[in-house]
Amino acid sequence: MAVFLLAREIETKLWQGQGERRRLKSMKAAIPAASSPARNGCFRVLGVDPASAGPTGYGIIESDGRHCRMLQYGALKVAPKRQKECLGAVLQDVHALLCRLMDEFSPDALAVESVFTALNMRTALRLAEVRGVVLLAAAQRGIAVHSYSPREVKASVAGYGQADKKQMQLMVRALLEMNETPEPSDAADALAVALCHLQAEQARQRFGLPGKSAGAKLPSRSFAAKAAVRRGSATQNILTRIVISR
Repeated sequence: MAVFLLAREIETKLWQGQGERRRLKSMKAAIPAASSPARNGCFRVLGVDPASAGPTGYGIIESDGRHCRMLQYGALKVAPKRQKECLGAVLQDVHALLCRLMDEFSPDALAVESVFTALNMRTALRLAEVRGVVLLAAAQRGIAVHSYSPREVKASVAGYGQADKKQMQLMVRALLEMNETPEPSDAADALAVALCHLQAEQARQRFGLPGKSAGAKLPSRSFAAKAAVRRGSATQNILTRIVISR
């Protein structure tokens, strides 16, 4: 009796799907949650780099345990005129932006950079206000928040706690296999914060360490062993650079 062995069909995850080849130029053109690619167990993180005066960077990445890709990144910059007209304009716009991103992409966790203690009192207070709005938006959506210091982020992503912004941009580009350097630097910092959390979460699960919160689990296989962009293979990630001003 002949025995026929049926080869199982392996579904290949194509990051460059037809629906993802379009370059998005505005927030309205961003991929909504309903039409975004199926997650298939991927762990998704929203990284935020709050700023007291400059743009607030944000970046959304996800990992399947082997590969990590960028979904969207950008920076929110509120026009000086609007800031003069409304005292809480920055806080209002940051809150609205984060709520919109969380509704569209449904991240499993939010990673935010902590307040730098070396700042002067006035700048630190302004930064704390923006950071408070970030925490509020996450709490309203029931998303776990993880905080990392600038030194932790740089050491995790670049391997050096004193890395400058240019080094961070290059390392973020390499780890995410992007074909362009993320701009502005605030957006690259936000992507770095998200990468830092992914690596920290993976280490906690690998060594059985207690987590900070009972959030979704990260796939077990490593994704952060890449230190340079793969040569000879073209990657066409969605490169979304958004600067919003009102």
